[in-house]
Amino acid sequence: MGGFFGVASKEDCMFDLFFGTDYHSHLGTRRAGMAVYGANGFEKAIHKIENAPFRTKFEKEANAMHGTMGIGCISDYEAQPILVRSHHGSFAITTIGKINNADEIIQMIVEQKTHFFEMSNGEINTTELVAAIINQKENFIDGIRYAQELIDGSMSMLILTSKGIYCARDKYGRTPIVIGQKDGAFCACFESFAYLKLGYSPYKELGAGEIAVMDADGVKTLVAAGKEMKICTFLWIYYGYPPSSYEGVNVEEMRYRCGQLLAKRDHVTPDIVAGVPDSGTAHAIGYANESGVPFSRPFIKYTPTWPRSFMPTMQSKRDLIAKMKLLPVKQLIQGKRLLLIDDSIVRGTQLRETTEFLYESGAKEVHIRPACPPLIFGCKYLNFSRSKSELELITRVVIQELEGGEVSDEVLREYADYTTDKYDKMVERICEKLKFTSLRFHRLDDMIEAVGLDACKLCTYCWSGKE
Repeated sequence: MGGFFGVASKEDCMFDLFFGTDYHSHLGTRRAGMAVYGANGFEKAIHKIENAPFRTKFEKEANAMHGTMGIGCISDYEAQPILVRSHHGSFAITTIGKINNADEIIQMIVEQKTHFFEMSNGEINTTELVAAIINQKENFIDGIRYAQELIDGSMSMLILTSKGIYCARDKYGRTPIVIGQKDGAFCACFESFAYLKLGYSPYKELGAGEIAVMDADGVKTLVAAGKEMKICTFLWIYYGYPPSSYEGVNVEEMRYRCGQLLAKRDHVTPDIVAGVPDSGTAHAIGYANESGVPFSRPFIKYTPTWPRSFMPTMQSKRDLIAKMKLLPVKQLIQGKRLLLIDDSIVRGTQLRETTEFLYESGAKEVHIRPACPPLIFGCKYLNFSRSKSELELITRVVIQELEGGEVSDEVLREYADYTTDKYDKMVERICEKLKFTSLRFHRLDDMIEAVGLDACKLCTYCWSGKE
């Protein structure tokens, strides 16, 4: 995944750029960067942030770099923003998205005797590829539109030029771009809360496919938003930070509604309700408020030295760190029937270990209620996970066991349908494998109701397998 922040100001923008970018640190763990434009032209800095937070890594640049316009990003994958010189002049670009047909596009551009730098893993930097696509056209507007049409997947971007910052939301609005304003400055960001403490107030949210240019005097739409939208529903379930809102729907409120709807369909009578820190907490509060079962925190996440549960990069180490971070409060566990809500079940490894340590701490029962339906299909549009294959999903492991091998998408969609026997058998098998007392997933229709937007505007592909 990743997040970005851009600012255009009549004065030096570095303070806002530094902290605005830092407010996106929950969206990425590997790379971060900033690029600015000012009296000295373009300046850029990129650092690894795997072993130190953004603020620590970029403290020097925050004081040394200067400019009136800038863009910054947090990334889980490629180093960015990158600085490019082309027939458009010099510009810096940062992106969020996924390109499924990258090999095809690379080959098409290479045939024009253009080269790319290979990363250490042999792949091409996605942001560099987007810049190369844009450079195929005579101006930025045509280049951005060409990229949006050519890319199979999803791509939002900020492009810093000497005259302004181009802000382009992906064709179907799968990720957000929100504009904020204050006296003498405008900003653009992924997370709407990122500008609030910097003195900005809400200005507008770009529509799906909308392209705008931003400078210190205002924001001008260059390409109007399209009519079709498919914003990622998982932003509300997990990735979004609680104060953020997308399409007018606040993340925290949506999670309360998720928990309420989970409670309305449940029949167990636990002693306490708890959320897996941190993204499961709001869902659990909603469940507790609706059911009347007390909310409690039977385990606490130790965060002073381990701020993120998905660090470091090796899966085995991330699982170990996640287990070490959760500290039990045995007085709230012993002899208790616990109902635990997590945002989702992906591989199931961490939740199984969490359940085991609750039993070891004296829990009588552990009922699991994920806040979304079973994840069955790998995301085609955003880099949400480092999983090398969707076959790592616990649902796919179980489905292969039940079916005796790989199955078609048509059969997978039967397992995704909560009204079928296949769905019931899959849930029962997952419950057995992960050693839960009981397991019940959130229904797709209830999750959509919790968001409150028309279903046609939401992408739910990872749960339903339907475009």
